[in-house]
Amino acid sequence: MLLSFRVENHKSIREEQQLLLTPTYDDARPESADWEAVTVAGIFGANASGKSNLLDALSFMQDLVRWSLNNGEPGSGIHREPFALNAEAATEPSIFVVDLMLSGVRHTYGFSINGAQVLEEWLYTYPKRRKRVVFDRDGAEFEFGDRTPAKLRQVKDLTSPNVLFLTVAARALNEVVEPVYRWFSEELFFAEERSSEPPAWVTERQVTQEQLTRLSELLRSADTGVRSVELKTWPRNTEGVFVSLEGRVVPPEEWDDLRKEETEKIARGEGDPSLFSAASSMIAQTSGPPPRLLFHHGDPSVRPFTWEEESQGTRTLTVLGYEVQRVLEAGGVLVVDEIDARLHPHLSAQVIALFQDTVRNPHGAQLIFTSHDAALLGQIRGERVLLRDHVWFVEKDLRGQTTLYPLSDFKPRGEDNRARRYLVGRYGGVPDIDESTLRDALSQGDVETRAFDPEGVPR
Repeated sequence: MLLSFRVENHKSIREEQQLLLTPTYDDARPESADWEAVTVAGIFGANASGKSNLLDALSFMQDLVRWSLNNGEPGSGIHREPFALNAEAATEPSIFVVDLMLSGVRHTYGFSINGAQVLEEWLYTYPKRRKRVVFDRDGAEFEFGDRTPAKLRQVKDLTSPNVLFLTVAARALNEVVEPVYRWFSEELFFAEERSSEPPAWVTERQVTQEQLTRLSELLRSADTGVRSVELKTWPRNTEGVFVSLEGRVVPPEEWDDLRKEETEKIARGEGDPSLFSAASSMIAQTSGPPPRLLFHHGDPSVRPFTWEEESQGTRTLTVLGYEVQRVLEAGGVLVVDEIDARLHPHLSAQVIALFQDTVRNPHGAQLIFTSHDAALLGQIRGERVLLRDHVWFVEKDLRGQTTLYPLSDFKPRGEDNRARRYLVGRYGGVPDIDESTLRDALSQGDVETRAFDPEGVPR
């Protein structure tokens, strides 16, 4: 589980901000759960206040952990986006830190970077709640704990200044760092952007029939008019066709497994992308049309809708529904930017409730989302959607700096009407609107009829 995330000097975030998921109140977790952290965090704030930048910082950290070895060409530096409204920020480091609970042991991993190199990087574990150093990096200097194996110590000689040590160590199959790397690579998910293209899990045949059945149930329950969802595939024209890769002859029935294995190897820096590309090309030529997701409405005799023909709302609900299923089944963290742009408040409330249900969420999967929708701060159909420890706000000050703070700072009572208090500005996080100027700016009629003197000055 994610216990906390800290970031400093990234986009609109100038000073360190922390999203802390360990609870303050006793009601934050079901009594039957052994969760170390809350499973829901909703972040509310005005437009352009920095909500998305906070999520982007976590995405940036994930990308650097996964791909710094692939992208870290010698002398190429590190592409980052420090706070842009202060010249000094460009010369100061950007810092990213996560606290994780993995298999019952707390792990703290973080790094500090500038545009040229990794300045600092560290990994600590806390077995039996006592700090143990795995590695501590200061530029080109490394310190290791007494129990750090020799195999991991040797990785320092293979680590370039602009590459994370964790990435190199994980690619070298060091078991000590593997849990943290796996969390970034396999347990942290970002909901796909709304797109006119079908999601990747359709074209890559990653969806199971059970998942399609659940998606059908979801779309029916949401009153979309969709009765069922079908993944349409076509038989491959594979007679007498085999793919050879590095001396291995692969029959058609093993192609999907081959594609998955080689993709994972290339992601780890192993394998030969050019050879796999040639094999993939041959597979594509004999695979027929790509799979298509079809949406059946009402009468079975009526032609189903294709992805392109279906409504935007149904498509976004389909994509998010798949992501929610995946993380609830396996555990991990699902991050959704602007959940209110994807779902009606009633549906958002149902999704949030799933993450608080110990039966439907047996692995303690977590949902982190941003929203403008004050309805989620109150009650929907008589049930409170978010508890006190689930709510966070962001504001941007006059210097353009984002501040993140929890609802718990206001000592809220359980019976407070939090939606109303938020809308009237009791918690901050709402836009400070000059209503008169806004009306003038949006009123075309006023602009057209306003009189001007010969010098162009309004009379």
